[in-house]
Amino acid sequence: MVDKLFAVKGMNDILPPHSLQWEWFEEKVRGLMACYAYRSVRTPIVEPTALFARGTGETTDIVEKEMYSFEDKLNGEALTLRPENTPGVVRAAIEHNLTYDGGKRLYYMGPMFRHERPQRGRYRQFYQLGAEALGFAGPAVDAELILLAHQLLTDLGVRNFRVDLNSLGVPAERHAHRTALIAYFEKNAELLDADAKRRLHANPLRILDTKNPAMQEMVQAAPQLLEFLGESSLQHLETVKSLLTACGVQWRINPRLVRGLDYYSHTVFEFVTDELGAQGTLCGGGRYDGLFEILGGKPTPAVGWGMGIERVLELLKVQGQVPAVAVPDAYAILPHADALAVAMPCIQALRARGVAVQMHAAATAEIGSFKSQFKRADASGARFALIFGEDEIAQGMVIVKSLRDGQGGAQMVRPLQEVDQWAQTLQSSGATTK
Repeated sequence: MVDKLFAVKGMNDILPPHSLQWEWFEEKVRGLMACYAYRSVRTPIVEPTALFARGTGETTDIVEKEMYSFEDKLNGEALTLRPENTPGVVRAAIEHNLTYDGGKRLYYMGPMFRHERPQRGRYRQFYQLGAEALGFAGPAVDAELILLAHQLLTDLGVRNFRVDLNSLGVPAERHAHRTALIAYFEKNAELLDADAKRRLHANPLRILDTKNPAMQEMVQAAPQLLEFLGESSLQHLETVKSLLTACGVQWRINPRLVRGLDYYSHTVFEFVTDELGAQGTLCGGGRYDGLFEILGGKPTPAVGWGMGIERVLELLKVQGQVPAVAVPDAYAILPHADALAVAMPCIQALRARGVAVQMHAAATAEIGSFKSQFKRADASGARFALIFGEDEIAQGMVIVKSLRDGQGGAQMVRPLQEVDQWAQTLQSSGATTK
């Protein structure tokens, strides 16, 4: 016997009915992005390894530990499955001169890959929704992107999340803060773990993001970047705060919020929940005005965020929010396989007019009893049953029986040749939960 093959650990199949929730999520996203004038962009899942080494940062956990990298056997090129997509979007914008005629508002949905220990809300192949505003300077677009993420989570029905804000200032301010951090951590070297000691001179800001409980008290007392910000950076943050407040969005300043990537400057933010344990960050992002130059482009202001789709859907599940998903308008019931020759043209005519019809499938004459078919029709969530009985077929008719009217199943007889006149009566007004 041949051994069964299984999916790679941490790379999950998304199957019905769960896949219907993903479709519902994606539909919500597309509708809202259109309201904010963001347009879809699709980039390759495989990029040059150098893109992430330069863009994401050589000292980040992503580049050091988590990337799926390999050598192309044909030409020896170093390639990587994308662990995030902001560098890829910026690479595409530079390559195609996308901002030559002004700023662009873009969004994407797709798989990302990180080699880490799989756990709830953290997978090796995970799906991310991202929004990027390229070519826009100033705090207004920062606020707009935060409002966009907040509106999406609200529209999805997510509850009990908070918005954390911070500012990373400009390079000169970060350099002054970095010098102070190194001096502080050197004074407390005995409290640093191995990871922190390794980062001390390469990227001390990342030590502030440690999850080591033994370091928390010491880290909380470290110099804060907010103390090193100049008037312009403080005003940038103040404007973001005031715009969010004006739009009714609550926020809090988290001086330890540094994000995990090297390219951020000025505003950084996270949407956080306490209901998913350690994987509580639903969405995170910020401004990255220097990334275009790092990747070989002209200086271009930019800001964006990424949202973990699995985490959002998991939180909705935890909160008991079951998304409404589409069900068939009708379920076709047949007495035997010979009836297919009459039933299928009618079903196809209904589908061509936008009616969702699920057909009871059978490859033999033993198509199943009416009782078993009605059970399947009920389980499908369909609002109507189309009953192609022998007598009705002989008369050129079909019985349309209501399955959801609460009146014992009212039914009508409809002519097969007049589908146009009654097709619309089968269509539901919207999605229904099975």
